[in-house]
Amino acid sequence: MDVRPFGGGARLLSVVGRHAGDRFQARAIGAGVLLLLGINLFSVLPQKTITNDEIIQIPAGYTALASRDFRPNNEHPPLAKMWAALPLLFVGAAAPPTLASIPPAVTPDERTNRNVRGFWLANSARFETISFWARVPVIILTLALGALIFGYTCHLFGPRAAALATTLFSIEPTVLAHGRVVQTDIPAALAFLGFFVALHAYAVAPTLRHATLLGLACGAAFVTKFSMLALAPILALALLVLWWFAPRRGTPRLRIALGAGLAALVVLLLINAVYLFDRQPLEVADVNLIRHTAPTRPDTVIAAIEALSVPMPTSFLIGAYTIFFHNGGGHSAGLLGEYSARGWWYYFPVAFAMKTTLPFLLLALAALGWAGRRLITRREIATLVPLIPFAFYTVSAMNGSINIGIRHLLPAFPFLFILGGATLDRLLRLRCRRALGMAVVVLTLGWMGVEAARAYPHYIPYLNQLARSQPHWHYLSDSNVEWGDDVGALARYLQARGETSVRGALSGGWGTLPLYGIEYLDMAALPPQPLRETRYIAVGASFLNGSTVPGATAGGDAAFQQGRRDLFAAYRGRAPEAVFGHSIYLYRADDAAPAGR
Repeated sequence: MDVRPFGGGARLLSVVGRHAGDRFQARAIGAGVLLLLGINLFSVLPQKTITNDEIIQIPAGYTALASRDFRPNNEHPPLAKMWAALPLLFVGAAAPPTLASIPPAVTPDERTNRNVRGFWLANSARFETISFWARVPVIILTLALGALIFGYTCHLFGPRAAALATTLFSIEPTVLAHGRVVQTDIPAALAFLGFFVALHAYAVAPTLRHATLLGLACGAAFVTKFSMLALAPILALALLVLWWFAPRRGTPRLRIALGAGLAALVVLLLINAVYLFDRQPLEVADVNLIRHTAPTRPDTVIAAIEALSVPMPTSFLIGAYTIFFHNGGGHSAGLLGEYSARGWWYYFPVAFAMKTTLPFLLLALAALGWAGRRLITRREIATLVPLIPFAFYTVSAMNGSINIGIRHLLPAFPFLFILGGATLDRLLRLRCRRALGMAVVVLTLGWMGVEAARAYPHYIPYLNQLARSQPHWHYLSDSNVEWGDDVGALARYLQARGETSVRGALSGGWGTLPLYGIEYLDMAALPPQPLRETRYIAVGASFLNGSTVPGATAGGDAAFQQGRRDLFAAYRGRAPEAVFGHSIYLYRADDAAPAGR
């Protein structure tokens, strides 16, 4: 179904330009573009397989709901996973065997893999039904994020700016790519924006009601993504500032102190409620992880987690520890033909420049400049409100060492949509240059709409015109160019030709190809294994890049690392028989060069 819901852009813009100052009409436009966004996202679901991460996230969410077990995949908090798995309670999904019924896992990865295998084995006949319904709640969250962007922009800059911001949100390929994926990225963007909306409301009116809402927003962020724990010092600092200046604002300091205590209590209660007040003790796998990652002080770390598990769930604590260690250890990634496990400070600016549409890139830069100028020259506080969270999250992301996808920057995007909508609105207010302002708005939204339609439905590997001189996997890697959602198209192609097995290296192929009845023979496995011949060889874009080949890290023996990264180098210049979604390249084995076997 080739739905391209972005036609009629000029007509929509004329309505925006002439009438959207009215709040009712602005709401109608905002609702209209969000409806088109929803149609787009739903139309993509039957065309795209679940991604590599969803193979893991969906079973973990369902296990948490059905079995009250939060140990599988505990490096991600459970809220987003449980929300996605909620419909599975009503479609007859079977729970995997409980971990208590099998011998204890030695590592957290082994524990998670057992859960994944057990779930999909029990639900192989319902694979597509489960895949569809698990992604529906994510689409609902995406639409909720759009609605919150509209409401907050309307509060800060007016209804027309809100309609424009919501339109920007609804046609940006990064949103279209991840607005249907069961992961923490879109939920984290919603939680991050929600926190600052709640903080803003409390700062304006520090009532106990607003303190409760602030605690709920902060707690929800904490159990959505562990990187959101960085909001804790922001909250503490904001409350301290409000307490300090309370007398000048005619507010008793006691009220601020009570509000802070109430917010903290709500955060703690919400964390425990989401984990269903679970108090599972540390397992052998968790202890082994700690002893491996903190060899000089494992007993101290274990004692600290056990002490903190009195007020907080153990799975929450060990999950936060796991992510802290992961970020410290880095993750193999590629950027502009280079490789690193520690990342690059400029990774996200470069990825943003190539993964967003050119008009939105230019608008974002102009909006940041406009907001900075208004703040400096006119002390316009409204521009400071979105600037602070955008700067905070962007700087935090640039200091991280996990550079595997623009999706990790998604919590910063809503503030660019807000500022972008406000900038376009100001252009339309220039009476002396109204025609120029309208031309800029028409060109910006029209071009973005054309890019969204052109990329449909292959939004995950989307790159703009700045990345056209080299294959797209040369510029970026991992979920930027291949994430497993085209495995279904590959499987159908092979089935139509009577194939039941394929050699290859694919993101997610290990999990989804067998569910389509195609045996997956992993050419990138470590240690290398002899594989029987197959008619076809399938290589994912990120494996052509080399950064996601197991063992291709930045440390260790240089010759070994380079050998792993070049495992599929012979395929990079060869013409494939078919390409699926710009992410999977299929070669005939008799035409393809050997991959170092």
